[in-house]
Amino acid sequence: MALVKPEEMVLQSRGFQNLSWLRQIGLMVGLAASVAIGIGIAMWSQTPDYRLLYSNLNEQDANAVVQALQQAGIKYQLSSDASTVMVPGNQVHNARLKLAGQGLPKGVGAGFELLDENQGFGVSQFMEKARYQRALEGELARTIASINSVRSARVHLAIPKRSAFVRARKKPTASVTVDLYAGRSLNEEQVAAIGHMVAASVPDMEVEQVSIIDQKGRLLTTPDAAGGLRITATQFAHRKQVEDYYISRIEDILTPIMGVGAVRAQVNADIDFTMTETTRESYDPDLAAVRSEQTSEEKTMTPVKGLGVPGSLANQPQADNAQPVEGEGAARDGASPESSSKQVTRNYELDRTISHIRAGGAAIQRLSVAVVVDNKVTLNEDGEPVSTPLSEEEIGRLTTLVKDAIGFDGERGDTVSVINTPFSVPEPVEELPEPSFLEREGIWNIARQALVIGLVAFLIFGVLRPVMRELAAKGKAVPQAALPAGSAAAAGAELGEDQLTLSGPQQGAPQLPNAGDAYESNLNTARTLASQDPKRVAQVVNNWVVNE
Repeated sequence: MALVKPEEMVLQSRGFQNLSWLRQIGLMVGLAASVAIGIGIAMWSQTPDYRLLYSNLNEQDANAVVQALQQAGIKYQLSSDASTVMVPGNQVHNARLKLAGQGLPKGVGAGFELLDENQGFGVSQFMEKARYQRALEGELARTIASINSVRSARVHLAIPKRSAFVRARKKPTASVTVDLYAGRSLNEEQVAAIGHMVAASVPDMEVEQVSIIDQKGRLLTTPDAAGGLRITATQFAHRKQVEDYYISRIEDILTPIMGVGAVRAQVNADIDFTMTETTRESYDPDLAAVRSEQTSEEKTMTPVKGLGVPGSLANQPQADNAQPVEGEGAARDGASPESSSKQVTRNYELDRTISHIRAGGAAIQRLSVAVVVDNKVTLNEDGEPVSTPLSEEEIGRLTTLVKDAIGFDGERGDTVSVINTPFSVPEPVEELPEPSFLEREGIWNIARQALVIGLVAFLIFGVLRPVMRELAAKGKAVPQAALPAGSAAAAGAELGEDQLTLSGPQQGAPQLPNAGDAYESNLNTARTLASQDPKRVAQVVNNWVVNE
């Protein structure tokens, strides 16, 4: 739609030429500023709403992220320090998914890829060790950052120089700093896992030599003096696990009978975590067996010469008819004396029993069970729910079921208590209020577009158009002043100076003709003015006569 007609352009140019040079410059500056403001507002309305994609990026990650966004055709904005990347709000999630598929951002320094770089000739052994230690720190940081709650991590290793003296050797130590996501934390198991992982990655490093802190400077590793406290925490977790197990068994067996939400159970388990180890050695004397037997027997025969009474007769041969002397028959018969000995050694093995008895911890010493059941709900004749208390017989049956479910043992002091009481009905949860009109999605974009349209319309219809009309009105005044003196049109123009306006005539007053109208039209206009205001016309004619 054209705002200015072609015939009005000529008038506007004539009106612009009638202005002083200072007003012409001001008008040109105002028009240029209005156009620039309108173009700027239109461009601002088309500019997307950028939102944060990643922050606190190092130079390597920022470069990799920007290249990935350029390849994906996603617009981005990079901060002056190259640590923050912003993308249009409607593409934040899409950009993060694409970057995550490429493993970006890494968030930590380089790892073992440092060893792939060409080190050149003349690199000292110290530099090689330093590069290897840096690569190891980067790999450990990457592994720690893979935990869900950890945003990034840094690892510092202090590996002492090896010494030839055993007493002078020192153990390596490590310090780990973790940057956690907002609202997240590491439990004791995760902290212990990080410590064991770092200690297992460095030779001769112990878990006690690893210190872990978070971004707030809090020490997450537990000192050695609190080793007993860690054991206590483990025992407490085991006790809670046992209690939850018995609670689930009780509720699973009573819920089908009483209904969902009509059973509440609590179990207190008294667990003995004492560990006892006994070694016993016993003998049974009735079960003896010969393990080994050794027999030794010795027999000796010695010849006898010159037996008898010492003297000459003993050495002389006896006659054939001589009778043997008493006590000398063996010697005289030529027989030798004989001696023998026998020794027997037997080793008996008794029945021996050696037994090692180790009583493991976590032995349940006592169970205390408390169960609360709701009243039985039935429908009356009108179909309305009615709450009815349980009878003693029903409570007794429920108690029996609970005892069987937990493995009740009266000898160890187990107790079971089942109580029937009506449950209080919770108040209905209020529905979440609907978002207000200003909180609806996309309303601010619509408001911004409407504001832009309103500002542009104001510049066009409130600034540019009035200026153009004023220039056109001044352009109309030029041909009226050029009419010949004494003509009817000139009279009409002079009359208009007092009671008519060129831009907008009053109601009932005639409008002056344009410069290009015919003579007949001017004559009719003069007649009409003379008939409407004869006194004014007479005064004009009188002025002509006086001037001439």
